[in-house]
Amino acid sequence: MLPNLKKSKMKKIKYFFAINVALVLLFCASSLVSNAQPFKAEIDAFKKADSIAMPAAGSILFVGSSSFNYWKDIKNYFPGYPILNRGFGGSTLNDLIFYANETILKYNPKQIYIYCGENDIADKDKASPEITLDRFKTLFAVIRNNLPSTIPIVFVSIKPSISRWSLEDKFVVANDLIKTFLAAQPNTQFLDTHSAMLSSNGMVLQDIFIKDNLHMNAKGYVIWQKIIAPTLLP
Repeated sequence: MLPNLKKSKMKKIKYFFAINVALVLLFCASSLVSNAQPFKAEIDAFKKADSIAMPAAGSILFVGSSSFNYWKDIKNYFPGYPILNRGFGGSTLNDLIFYANETILKYNPKQIYIYCGENDIADKDKASPEITLDRFKTLFAVIRNNLPSTIPIVFVSIKPSISRWSLEDKFVVANDLIKTFLAAQPNTQFLDTHSAMLSSNGMVLQDIFIKDNLHMNAKGYVIWQKIIAPTLLP
């Protein structure tokens, strides 16, 4: 009987070992999927909201990174306009490309405002202004290849900030590159909000940010409002 007991114990040990290995592999696989899909929770939140009430086609879409994401009361700045805000996290242009269907294409908007590129330059991979332009070109092509070319695409310039002032020169170059690119494209516009956020001595305004010195407060968004409002389609 003893040999049978040993075999039984060995089977149990092998079984539990196999279960643990499977769980570890499942956890690793989940981690890889999570890493491959940043901001998934926010995208899932968009999907849930759409499943409850899908925004009507023909909205004015604001899409991009946290400067739009933090603009929670954006509709109050542009009353009477069908504003749809799909800014998410600290997204880069690569993230917008990855989630283009979920945040842009599915809505069939009549006008698209993009704020992105700042994090590309500021993130750990530190994309150069030239790489940032290439990423924007890719996003632009995705939009143009999947939506009517008559839809205006408006790029809101990469903003200056206190916390990222060391990157100011790169932001300026990236803005110039994207502006030049868009100048050759029909139905596009480059909005220079950057200059309006600088003081007369060329330094970034100090009172237009929240405590992190990166994201804007109401004063900062008023600056953007004044520049964006005249460009909204009726």
